[in-house]
Amino acid sequence: MHPAYFAMAMATGIVSVACHLLGFHPLAVGLFWLNVAIYAGLWALTIARVAIYPAAVVSDLISHGRGVGFFTTVAATCVLGTQCLIVGGFPRVATGLWILGIALWAILTYTVFSALTVRRNKPPLSVGIHGGWLVAVVAAQSVAVLGAQLAGTLRPYQSQVLFFALAMWLGGGMLYIWIIGLIFYRYTFFEMAPSDMSPPYWINMGAVAISTLAGTMLVAGAEHAALVRDLLPFIKGFTLMFWATATWWIPMLVILGVWRHVYRRFPLRYDPLYWGAVFPLGMYTACTFRVAQVLQIEFLRRVPQAFIFVALAAWAATFVGWARHAATLVAGRASRAGGAGSRPSQKSSR
Repeated sequence: MHPAYFAMAMATGIVSVACHLLGFHPLAVGLFWLNVAIYAGLWALTIARVAIYPAAVVSDLISHGRGVGFFTTVAATCVLGTQCLIVGGFPRVATGLWILGIALWAILTYTVFSALTVRRNKPPLSVGIHGGWLVAVVAAQSVAVLGAQLAGTLRPYQSQVLFFALAMWLGGGMLYIWIIGLIFYRYTFFEMAPSDMSPPYWINMGAVAISTLAGTMLVAGAEHAALVRDLLPFIKGFTLMFWATATWWIPMLVILGVWRHVYRRFPLRYDPLYWGAVFPLGMYTACTFRVAQVLQIEFLRRVPQAFIFVALAAWAATFVGWARHAATLVAGRASRAGGAGSRPSQKSSR
């Protein structure tokens, strides 16, 4: 099980939220309950993996390539919390998930980055850095998004919650600047093979898309916190900058995808990391809707109205790929089990 498999819950959750914002309510509710099952199943598998293969989990945790995948647990938790709040109507459950998300974020941030810092044998930059590192940014911003939305339901602590969301938003934005500089340097100054352009490179866009969404949530709640209100022009400016950056990445990522799968003929088959490509599409849909709404840019409303179908198509294709992959695994194990069961009888007959 890849540590980043919680991206499946991230992708399903944000596509559900985007459907809710754009008026596809039955679809949003269906995806909400599906995501509850996905989230619970992923935790069950994770706990089983920790119990059965603890050494493998520790090895992943201190790996430059796989360690950052654990941050998907934070983002999945907070995205599900957002679903509970605005789709399911369960604010108390959303609050509990937010608290869990904060705890997971703190534990993983200072465990993963400390372990990678003190590790003796480190890979070169061309091997160690990839788009998946930006899931750490997504994790921080998911905490900010859910916190800013919950502030209205936590009235005695509304200003404190908004301040915390603001701090997480700013910290996540700074982390994006640090990491994307290394990624961009790796892309432009080192040789790239098709295998290097794995699906998480779409997180280059997804990280700034969720940063945009967090900014719009802060703008919407600014009247309830004096500090946030005083910083409103700054927040609006950075929110628009994040949205513009996310928009810039989309044509670039499409071109690189065509280069990978059409020009270099890299096979397009199911990989759990493809959920990390679905999530940014759903997030861009949701954040653009909120930008148009909060910043009153009416002509932008047409973008999410079209983009939602791209996100749904990507989610459906990846879900079908996952279902076929899972069915193949189950059939293969059943076949091996049947073969193992038949061997003793063959031996006795001889």
